[in-house]
Amino acid sequence: METMQVALWVVVLLVVLALAFDFMNGFHDAANSIATVVSTGVLRPGQAVLFAAVFNFIAIFVFHLSVAATVGKGLAQPGVVDVHVVFGALVGAITWNFITWYYGIPSSSSHALIGGIVGAVIAKAGAAALVASSVLKTVVFIFVSPLLGFVLGSLMLVAVSWTLRRSTPSRVDRWFRRLQLVSAGAYSLGHGGNDAQKTIGIVWMLLIATGYTAAGAAAPPTWVVLSCYTAIALGTLFGGWRIVKTMGQRLTKLKPVHGFCAETGGAITLFMAALLGIPVSTTHTITGAIVGVGATQRASAVRWGVAGNIIWAWILTIPASAFVAAVAYWVSLQLF
Repeated sequence: METMQVALWVVVLLVVLALAFDFMNGFHDAANSIATVVSTGVLRPGQAVLFAAVFNFIAIFVFHLSVAATVGKGLAQPGVVDVHVVFGALVGAITWNFITWYYGIPSSSSHALIGGIVGAVIAKAGAAALVASSVLKTVVFIFVSPLLGFVLGSLMLVAVSWTLRRSTPSRVDRWFRRLQLVSAGAYSLGHGGNDAQKTIGIVWMLLIATGYTAAGAAAPPTWVVLSCYTAIALGTLFGGWRIVKTMGQRLTKLKPVHGFCAETGGAITLFMAALLGIPVSTTHTITGAIVGVGATQRASAVRWGVAGNIIWAWILTIPASAFVAAVAYWVSLQLF
C-alpha cells in the first residue's frame, strides 16, 4: 500500500510537470500562431493571443490522436519507459525551451520533447531501446516541414500575386486583412492539433508505464486530453513576446497578403502532419513559410543572418535537450 501511495505521488508530480511543459509549449510557440497577424497590424497583441488560444483548444474536436499515439507508444520499446525516463524527458525539454525563450530564439518545443525522450531512454537502456523508424521519421521532418512550409508559402504568394495582378495595393491590403484572420485561425488550429498531442502522448506513456492505464488502450483517458489542450491554450494566451519580435519583424517585413500566404502554407503542412501522426515542429514550419514568402519577393527581403541563427538552434535542439534529459534521468534515480 505504501509503495502505491509513493508511486501515485510520483505520477501526480510528473503529470503536473508535463502540464507545465505543455503550458510553456503554448507560451513559447505563441509566436508561431500570432507573429504574422500582429506584425501586419491585423490584430492587437492581446486580441491575437486570445484568438490563437481559442483555436488551439478547438483543435480537440478536429484532429484524431495520431500524434499522441506516435509519442506515447511509438518512440521507445515496450517496457523501457518508467517514471525516471519521463522525468528526464520533461526536464530536458523544459530546460531547452526556457533557454531559447530567454534569448528570443524560435526553436522547437516538439523536438525538445522528442530529444528529451531520446536522451532519457538512451541513458537508461541504450540506443537499441529506441524505435528507430519513429525517431528517424521525426528527424527527417526537421528538414521536411520548413522546406514544405517554404514551398507552399512561396507558391501561395505567386498564385495570389498573379491572380490579383490588376488590383490596387490598397484593395489587396483591405481584402487580406480580413483573410488573414482565416489563415491565422487555421494555423492556430494546426498548432493545437499537433503540439498539444505531444504532451498527451508523454502523459499516456507515463500512465501506461505505471499501470494506471492499460497498455492496450486505444486512447488516453479523456481527462488527459482535456487538460493538455487547456494547458497549451492558456500558455498561448500569455504569449512569448521575445520570439514574436524575431518571427514577425526580424526575419522579413510582412504585409497582410504575405502573412496570409505564410500562415496558409504552414497550416496545410501542419494539417498533413497531424493526419499522418508525425510530430512536426510548428516553429520550423512557420519559419520556413515566412522565409519562403520573403524570398519570393526578393532574396534580400530575408535577413539571412537571423535565419541562420534559427537553423543552428534547430540543429542543436535534439542533442541539447537529450543531454539535459540524460543528466536529469540519473538525478531522478537519486530522488525517487
